[in-house]
Amino acid sequence: MFMNLIFDRPMVMGILNVTPDSFSDGGRFTELDSALAHVEQMLKDGVDIVDVGGESTRPGAMAVSEQDEIERVAPLVEAISHRFDVSVSVDTSKAGVMRAAVAAGADMLNDVRALQEEGALLAAAELGVPVCLMHMQGEPRSMQIKPQYDDVTEDVLRFLRGRVDACQAVGIARDKLLIDPGFGFGKSLSHNLTLLRELARFKSLGLPLLVGVSRKSMIGAVLDKPIEQRLYGSLAAASLALWQGANIIRVHDVAATKDIVKLCQAVLGVGLLD
Repeated sequence: MFMNLIFDRPMVMGILNVTPDSFSDGGRFTELDSALAHVEQMLKDGVDIVDVGGESTRPGAMAVSEQDEIERVAPLVEAISHRFDVSVSVDTSKAGVMRAAVAAGADMLNDVRALQEEGALLAAAELGVPVCLMHMQGEPRSMQIKPQYDDVTEDVLRFLRGRVDACQAVGIARDKLLIDPGFGFGKSLSHNLTLLRELARFKSLGLPLLVGVSRKSMIGAVLDKPIEQRLYGSLAAASLALWQGANIIRVHDVAATKDIVKLCQAVLGVGLLD
């Protein structure tokens, strides 16, 4: 179990989307057998946490009902929990999905809306599992339409401080919280590059830092590469994040990312892996 958030080394979070429309792997793992086979491969590759998502949050994505999301996520979380020895995170913003996922065996909640949806804050407080609070400007359908900030890093930091305060106000312990700047969620290329360059500033919050840049459009824009050719760029961005103190790297490519994590650990001398 992952309940106490002991970060003696950087962790790799493997993405498992059970959606037909995710930007990178939509439709590949909607069947239980294929999803479990992917988890098994990620474990062989050294994954630390499996992040299960039942609703796409790519730009322009359509909303999914709470019941549909539960039906996608809960049976898979239960199957993973029974079959494998791995921590399971659930990527959701809905209170009902949070409750169903934790009842099925999820160890952590990963919310792109930072517990701002109706009932989510109280549900997280009741469930008592770790929660990752992410920044997003706007909503998935419209978030990439001319996003604007006065100072992107300071604006995102201010938002995350406020959400941490809101969590503590309802009884969520600070040691149950993680933060995520939300690369690609209501940010232009310039915003994303600034956040990555200034990522170390987020350590001022004194909370574990999750970074998800895998295969994102920011990498495609810099390299002029389609999604399936963004591995090397993703690894470079992950290395920059690790160097600035990221605690969890959320990725599609576990084995390759594990290699760069080990190398960064060796240079930094932090929690070397066997």
